[in-house]
Amino acid sequence: MGYGAEENTIGFRAGRMAFSPVTIFDVSRQRVATAGQVDLPDAAPDGGISGKAWSRMDRGTRLAWIAAREALADAGLSGGEMPLVVGTSAAAMPVGEEYFKQALASPVRRAAQLRRVELYQAQRQMTDMARQLGVTGPLRIVSNACASGANAIGQAFHLVRSGRADRVLAGGYDALCQLVFSGFDALQALSPSGIPRPFDAARDGLALGEGAGFVVVESAGSAKARGARVIAEILGYGAATDVHHLTQPHPMGDTALVTMQAACSMAGISPGQIDYINSHGTGTPLNDIAEGNAIQRWAGDLVEKIRVSSTKSAIGHLLGGAGAVESVICLLAMEGQFLPASLNVREADAVCTFDLVKTPREATLRRVLTNSFGFGGANATLVFGKEGEIS
Repeated sequence: MGYGAEENTIGFRAGRMAFSPVTIFDVSRQRVATAGQVDLPDAAPDGGISGKAWSRMDRGTRLAWIAAREALADAGLSGGEMPLVVGTSAAAMPVGEEYFKQALASPVRRAAQLRRVELYQAQRQMTDMARQLGVTGPLRIVSNACASGANAIGQAFHLVRSGRADRVLAGGYDALCQLVFSGFDALQALSPSGIPRPFDAARDGLALGEGAGFVVVESAGSAKARGARVIAEILGYGAATDVHHLTQPHPMGDTALVTMQAACSMAGISPGQIDYINSHGTGTPLNDIAEGNAIQRWAGDLVEKIRVSSTKSAIGHLLGGAGAVESVICLLAMEGQFLPASLNVREADAVCTFDLVKTPREATLRRVLTNSFGFGGANATLVFGKEGEIS
C-alpha cells in the first residue's frame, strides 16, 4: 500500500488493492504478469543511510530496512542492544539470479561475483541491516516457508517472556524474484487473472506480493519504565508441524486447529473472545478449505459470529514475510478499530460458515488472531490484545 503505518492504514481501510504489472524482471513467458510489487525508490526514503550502503543492499533487505527503521522509531528507539529475529523464505534470491545470469553470459568475468556470494547469505544481509540500524545483539534467522514471519515474532515473544531479553526487534520480509514467480506460475498456483479471491467459491489461485513488517517486542516492565507507546500485547503463540503432505495441508485443518487452540490456551481466552481473525487465506482451493474447516472446529457453535478476512486479497502472498506483515496489519486494525476485508469475493465458499468480511468495517477490536501456514506443514498462530483493555 506504500511506506509506513499511515499509508497502509488508509489503503486497507479503503479496501484498496495493490497489484500492478511486474517490471523488475521479465514475465513475458509467464501465464501471469501482475503482482503486489512495491514501488521501491532508488535512494533510501527520508535518508538515514548512505547512498553507498543503500546501493549494496539487495531489494529484500531494502524493504526490511525501511520497515525495521520505522518500527524502531515508533517504539522510541534509535538502535541499541537487542536481539534481531527475522523470518524470510526467498531472502536474497535475486542476488543468486544475478550471479547465475552473469556466470552463464560471461563465465570468465568475475566482477561483483564475490560480493553476490556474500550477500546471498541471509545472515549477511541482516547483519548489514542491523549495523545500519545501530542494533547490536544476537541474530536469528527463521526460514520455514510462509510461517517464517509469524514464527519470528513468536520466537521474539519467547525470548522476552523467558526473561532472556528485555526487547527484541522482530519481523519478516521477502522480495519478488523471477525464480519464485516462475515456479509458482509453472505450478499453476497463481490466479490467471492476477487477482486472488480468498474464500470465493470459484477461487483459482494466489497472487504473489513483496514487502516487510517489523515490530519491537518488549516486556511490559521495560516499555512502561521508558514511557513507550504500547500498541498491543502478544497474548499467545502456537506453532506446530503438519506431517500430512509436502505441500498440501490436511483437508480438515488438523494442525491449523492445533496452533489456534495452543495460542488461545496460552492467552487464556476462548474463541468467543476473539474479535477478528486475519486468516492465512491464500485463495488456493486446498488452503482455504483446510483453514475454513479449522476455524469451524475451533469456534464450534460460535462460528457464525467469528469475523474473518484475508488481506492477501489486497497485497498478495508475501511468502516468508506474510506472517509478520499480517501481524502488523492486525496492529493497524486494532489502532484504527476497523476490519480489513477479503476483497473480490463474488460468492463465498460453503466452508465460510463464519462471518466473512467482504468490505472494510468499523469495529471494536480488543483481541485478534492471525494464522500463517506454510509449505512443508509449518503452521503458526499469534493472538494480540489491545493494551489496557484486557480483562
